[in-house]
Amino acid sequence: MREPDFASMTTFAALYDAHRAARQGKQAKREVINFELNLGPNLVALRRRLQTGTYRPRPYLAFTIHEPKRRDVFAPRYVDRIVQHSLCDNILAPVLDPRLIHDNAACRVGRGTHFALDRLSGFLRAFYRRHRCRGFFLKFDIRQYFASIDHEVLLATLWRAIRSPETRRLLETIVHSYEVTPGVGLPLGNQASQWFALYHLDGLDRLIKERLRVPWYTRYMDDGVLLHPSRRYLGECLARMGEHVAGLGLEFNAKTQIFPVSAGVSYLGFHTYLTDSGRVVRRLDSGKKATLRRRLARLSRDYAAGLEPPHAVAERIRSHCAHLEHGDTYRLRRELIAGFEWVRRDPSRSLS
Repeated sequence: MREPDFASMTTFAALYDAHRAARQGKQAKREVINFELNLGPNLVALRRRLQTGTYRPRPYLAFTIHEPKRRDVFAPRYVDRIVQHSLCDNILAPVLDPRLIHDNAACRVGRGTHFALDRLSGFLRAFYRRHRCRGFFLKFDIRQYFASIDHEVLLATLWRAIRSPETRRLLETIVHSYEVTPGVGLPLGNQASQWFALYHLDGLDRLIKERLRVPWYTRYMDDGVLLHPSRRYLGECLARMGEHVAGLGLEFNAKTQIFPVSAGVSYLGFHTYLTDSGRVVRRLDSGKKATLRRRLARLSRDYAAGLEPPHAVAERIRSHCAHLEHGDTYRLRRELIAGFEWVRRDPSRSLS
């Protein structure tokens, strides 16, 4: 595909659309309100800075989340979110998405965790028809992926797809706007970072699919699973893969291991395994189960204290149940909502 011109992301219409996308769910934020009070001139001024190459991101807003695990998040300011929406929607997505393999599942339209889990289940069924349960998983995870990405190595990877000097200048500005150590690290909570991280491991995907010829492979950001009948061959694959990621300045962490198919594999919050009869079973990971119980216990206490209205509680439970329905979790779902008697008594709020 021909690379979109840099001007495609700096038109007033493109920036206005990016503003509308960036403000979703944040209309009550002071930063958004202040920007909208003078919307037209603000967009014009932003457009001028982008066109003249004088745009510079402001310092990130740092905060910490603790679930599903502790992470330090660095969110861009509102103006910078507009720039990143326009950049991603008008240039990065059209250029990078067609270059990615089908099973690169994170942060793409039509993909996601459920897509990756369903692909893994499909691979297991196909594997069973050929090899029954005589095979192995190679599960890999990259140590501190976002925090370990070298800026110069990343930019060299991006330059294989991006040719426009203006786009390259903007990408350099965004990449160098954050670092964990000098010249290293991307911020979590940054839309452009997601596209950078997706494409940065495309070479690893190509190695696995095209040179190592492993047909049963899925990746979600830095978390991937390979399926093959030979443990020895997967060991050889791991060595080749380790050489590739080392060339990027990265390394696999201790979660990277080879497991028998009969033991199953933990991937994206579920433990998926194959029975002797060929049935694919997907259970919620024990750690995720404990986290979910804590969340619903806290939700129940907040409801009892009047801190959460009934409709908000019902929507939260529905959301959890909708996710759990992607696994073999019927009993777990009934157990988890058993404490919310008012939901069970009101047919209009049924969660079954």
